[in-house]
Amino acid sequence: MFGVYRAFLLLVFVTQLCNGFYLPGSYMHTYSDGDSIFAKVNSLTSIETELPFSFYSLPYCPPLEGIKKSAENLGELLMGDQIDNSAYRFRMRTNESLYLCTTSPLNEHEVKLLKQRTRELYQVNMILDNLPALRFAKQNGVTIQWTGYPVGYSPPNSNDDYIINHLKFKVLVHEYEGNVMEVIGTGEEGMGVISEADKKKALGYEIVGFEVVPCSVKYDPEKMTKLHMYDSVPSVNCPLELDKAQIIKEHERITFTYEVEFVKSETRWPSRWDAYLKMEGARVHWFSILNSLMVIFFLAGIVFVIFLRTVRRDLTKYEELDKEAQAQMNEELSGWKLVVGDVFREPEMSKLLCIMVGDGVRITGMAVVTIVFAALGFMSPASRGMLLTGMIILYLFLGIAAGYAGVRLWRTVKGTSEGWRSLSWSIACFFPGIAFVILTVLNFLLWSSNSTGAIPISLYFELLALWFCISVPLTLFGGFLGTRAEAIQFPVRTNQIPREIPERKYPSWLLVLGAGTLPFGTLFIELFFIFSSIWLGRFYYVFGFLLIVLLLLVVVCAEVSVVLTYMHLCVEDWRWWWKAFYASGSVALYVFAYSINYLVFDLQSLSGPVSAMLYIGYSLLMAIAIMLATGTIGFLTSFYFVHYLFSSVKID
Repeated sequence: MFGVYRAFLLLVFVTQLCNGFYLPGSYMHTYSDGDSIFAKVNSLTSIETELPFSFYSLPYCPPLEGIKKSAENLGELLMGDQIDNSAYRFRMRTNESLYLCTTSPLNEHEVKLLKQRTRELYQVNMILDNLPALRFAKQNGVTIQWTGYPVGYSPPNSNDDYIINHLKFKVLVHEYEGNVMEVIGTGEEGMGVISEADKKKALGYEIVGFEVVPCSVKYDPEKMTKLHMYDSVPSVNCPLELDKAQIIKEHERITFTYEVEFVKSETRWPSRWDAYLKMEGARVHWFSILNSLMVIFFLAGIVFVIFLRTVRRDLTKYEELDKEAQAQMNEELSGWKLVVGDVFREPEMSKLLCIMVGDGVRITGMAVVTIVFAALGFMSPASRGMLLTGMIILYLFLGIAAGYAGVRLWRTVKGTSEGWRSLSWSIACFFPGIAFVILTVLNFLLWSSNSTGAIPISLYFELLALWFCISVPLTLFGGFLGTRAEAIQFPVRTNQIPREIPERKYPSWLLVLGAGTLPFGTLFIELFFIFSSIWLGRFYYVFGFLLIVLLLLVVVCAEVSVVLTYMHLCVEDWRWWWKAFYASGSVALYVFAYSINYLVFDLQSLSGPVSAMLYIGYSLLMAIAIMLATGTIGFLTSFYFVHYLFSSVKID
């Protein structure tokens, strides 16, 4: 993947044929006057149920050539997208009002389904030239922007429901002047370059905006059935009176019509997504970052005191003494120096620790690389599913890093490479196994609801093949490299008999759980925007802020874990391995608790046990991934801190 990007970028600079290039989005299309353009339809979605359904699960007009699914990538399939062709046809720069079709009389099942989808606030997601349809609505004097339009609406204080059957489209176009320009795209059409030879073909108009105003209009079915698809009909204004709107009830025949208006726009092709990606709440993002910086400086001050005032002072005094004085001092020692013979003793469940650290390295690497590429603009929302597809590909190929890190830690703890194959297999199966179990349970719920969000059986086998043919071999190869890497030598010898740990007034796990609040303080404001993007259908494209927050989170996790490890060593508790992992990894507990809080207070409209189960299942999977990543960051930092600390102590 990286090689492909590099090759295209190199081509741009070497050929010197362009003044600039456009990275996010799909291949630029230009249209001449009268060219036919067909809109596509994605799955019906709702913020109330989170269960996507096919557009043609409702009695809408099918296209003349039949329903055809668009090619979908791995990410789109996993997200439940199902993009189909539609009967909505546009002719470039031709304003017209057209008839589509009239349904047969609605039966009981169709009425029940239409009413249910209307009351559950389902939205129709239409796409033209890779741009989602935008709708503007006023609430309390404020203009709110939405993507898609509702299936229907239910007036207040009424048991009747009305269907949206007339659409007023506004298509914004920009005249393409044929400047010498190379265009690189990453959209569903694939990558492409507009060359000098294609310049004449490219002259025409670009679509830079797609807006819709939905209406409900009651037509005379006897009169409308005499028309054919795409026959002209008079333009209509959206009626405000309910008696002129199309009610949903049995034996009603619904007529679908639409009108389109083309408007010239000064917006250029590279800027056409700006309307969708308007960043709101920038001050809140900056407040989150400043808040995190304060936490970092506070913890950095504590670490600074530990290193310069405590550790360095103690080591200097210790090294200045002669051997007799050192022996006498050893008898009077207290704190971390007393556990010198136990600090590197093998922890309980050491194999599980190595497995979790290996998977944590892989998840951390995947997150960092994905967010960096997204922040640079390589993963545009114009490329549906590419973000998730990129994450899965990175996870598969980073198996080599997971195997290497896990096996090398195993060698360090055990002092031998024996059992590295079993460990590598366990690393390859651990997190994918958890994800498989959770997703399978959720998939059964989606299958039972006939939702397009259900993963097809064929995709299950494809994912299994990708895991077995790419992830497992690379993890085993990484483990093999780990056996060949230079072993990390402990600076001190471990005593045969473990030292007794003094009793404490309060359990140490309370401190470990409390430590997770500091990394969570770095993350929780950005979590709100991410959750809103996932569950409320909003675009999230402030990856620059997210990258900064991620870097701050890494620093806070490292500092928290180091401080807590030092505190445990000072009270002669040499069992620091797991505590270092969970000191930063416990942030996942707060993330999961926040997700439940978000469900209760921000997703109050979420209806049905299936929707709640889906939400909790996906939140649990995310929390486990966060625990592995943050726990690994904290553990590795603490390991090298302890190694450095005791390598400075001279012990005979």
